[in-house]
Amino acid sequence: MSNSGSYTCEGVKGNKISNTSDAVQLTLSDQPQPVLSISPQWLNPGDSVTLSCEVDRMSTGWRFSWYRTVPYRAGLPSLSDSSYSVETLSDSSTGTTESFYTLSPAGHTGGYVCRAGRGDPVYDTVYSEPQFLWSGVSLRISPNTTQHFTSKSLSLSCEEKGNSTGWRLVRYTERGVESGCVSNWGSVTRSTCTISYTYTWYSGVFWCESGSGEYSNAVNITVDDGDVILVSPVHPLTEGDSVTLHCKYLTTSSNIKADFYKDGVLIKNETTGEMTIPAVSKSDEGFYKCNSDQGDSPESWVTLRGSVVSISLPRLLCGLLVVSPFLLVSIVLKVKCCRARGENFLSVFSPHQSTHKTTKQKQVLRHFLRQKY
Repeated sequence: MSNSGSYTCEGVKGNKISNTSDAVQLTLSDQPQPVLSISPQWLNPGDSVTLSCEVDRMSTGWRFSWYRTVPYRAGLPSLSDSSYSVETLSDSSTGTTESFYTLSPAGHTGGYVCRAGRGDPVYDTVYSEPQFLWSGVSLRISPNTTQHFTSKSLSLSCEEKGNSTGWRLVRYTERGVESGCVSNWGSVTRSTCTISYTYTWYSGVFWCESGSGEYSNAVNITVDDGDVILVSPVHPLTEGDSVTLHCKYLTTSSNIKADFYKDGVLIKNETTGEMTIPAVSKSDEGFYKCNSDQGDSPESWVTLRGSVVSISLPRLLCGLLVVSPFLLVSIVLKVKCCRARGENFLSVFSPHQSTHKTTKQKQVLRHFLRQKY
């Protein structure tokens, strides 16, 4: 930085000049960005939730401020791209000296950010990357898979214990954020969209959103015009769950021999067209696809609930990125990169993201068209 360097001083009185002082080295660093974490991220009724805010090169004297994200509102502070505003949590207007904050019980699902400040006048860090607390509202898909053939029917709905009042379906594509269902797709009933005939351009990331800024899980729907798709879980799994991946064929319902790949490596040959993992663990997370005489399926990301994902930048951009709705811009990068390499627009999104990405990765994701999330 321009003001970094070695500084000295001299005293002057009349025509007399003092000796030069010892040199002091001044080093300036980038404005720190805190890292927010939420535990737990999935909310059950009555749960308490702890927000934790960490600052690089942590030292004493910081006060921490806590915010929730809301749809953009004039007069409120906003995130860097102005797509979302932030509101101070009602009982933390003066900040806290502790680097954690407890919501007991948590009354708001949606996005949270933190910021730290110290000094007089106060020097504030930038806002943290948003982290999300997820409600019991789910995006339900029928058929229950993220990959679908063209010319088939598809239903998407927002469900909260059978009640979908106040929720709307939202869709993100290369064009940006838009309504999750349009009338010429099929029928729209409250928070349910029934598509009678699918096309490849119906692919996109879908989620449910309330007017108060709450969000469901996000799922990337891939409508593929090939002959093979992989039927895989829509939502993150819990460790110990049993999961079956099914290689589905457009022209036949009978089982055909299929090869299954994880992260590009052949892991199983199955004569039934199905591969079962009896008890999933962290090591089972990854990109899965199947291959048969009729062709290859697109890839799907299989993940565990609450897991932290670490992927190299090329894989991050040209494979499936696990994120929260505030980082959906990364889809644009991924689509452009995958198209350039002739790859498919891949499958599952879940709201969990790594808090250990490099600064460069964060900047790429953050500044490339952050339309939503």
